[in-house]
Amino acid sequence: MRSFDHLDWDDLRVFIELARSGSLSQTARRLRVDHSTVSRRIAQLETVLGAGVFERSRIGFRLNDLGGRLLLHAETMESAVIAIRGELGGGEAAASGVVRLATMEGIASLYIAPRLRALREAAPELTLELVTSPQVIHVNRREADLFLSFFRPPGQGLVSEQIGSFGLGLYAAPAYLARMGTPETCQDLARHEFVTYIDDLIQVDAVRWLRDVVEEAPAVFHSNSMIAQLNAALGGMGLVLLPRFAIHEGSPLVPVLPREAKTTRDIWVNVHQDLQFTPRIKTVVAFLKRHIRADMAAGLL
Repeated sequence: MRSFDHLDWDDLRVFIELARSGSLSQTARRLRVDHSTVSRRIAQLETVLGAGVFERSRIGFRLNDLGGRLLLHAETMESAVIAIRGELGGGEAAASGVVRLATMEGIASLYIAPRLRALREAAPELTLELVTSPQVIHVNRREADLFLSFFRPPGQGLVSEQIGSFGLGLYAAPAYLARMGTPETCQDLARHEFVTYIDDLIQVDAVRWLRDVVEEAPAVFHSNSMIAQLNAALGGMGLVLLPRFAIHEGSPLVPVLPREAKTTRDIWVNVHQDLQFTPRIKTVVAFLKRHIRADMAAGLL
């Protein structure tokens, strides 16, 4: 066993990433190193400790008891490094570096992505990685720097702020309405056909929004993709409940019962408490707040 004087922060940094991902290849990609470097760093760490920290299997790496205890201390060190970096960098330093923002596919592709040019112009040294996920992203496990959600997620060390909301309504293509007729009341919806999510693949209850409008919706098409639902409705497949941000100016989709068949969802931005005051994070959060609040005021959300 080597002396603890040889304990290397770079080995611990690799250990933290591997503990979170459980995958050698994902860790290598995240740290922008090769597999052999990850393996070597873990081997060095285990040599210093005189014991293994992972249970290795065909499906990946899982922390053993010692590894779990080590992770608690390593994450405390990681938080201190982040705080030092922010302090020495200056509170009002220019935003630079990479920010990984995770959120649902629909709001990422149909709302955030078309507005990113403004962020680039305001902070040219900053790179945004936009990750789409159908499930909860744990920023307290560093799965992303920011998580934009439709609910307040649980978790220790998490700072969450509601920054707005968006409305949802029923829409249909003119071809569908010509074929099936236009509903006059909510009671008429029982005889119509719907496009919606695949129920057993929904991992976030907040997207079960069709139930807010129609208790029993006869569905003829299901998809875990909002964009697929949008395009199916455009093709005349059926009625679809969509966020207002998904309907662009000039869209052929027609609102159906806009005063009666509607609901809303909140928008939350979530960040680990250690990152909330870093310039790159503050810049992206300010960008999201500015656009969401302006579009709410303009009736676009």
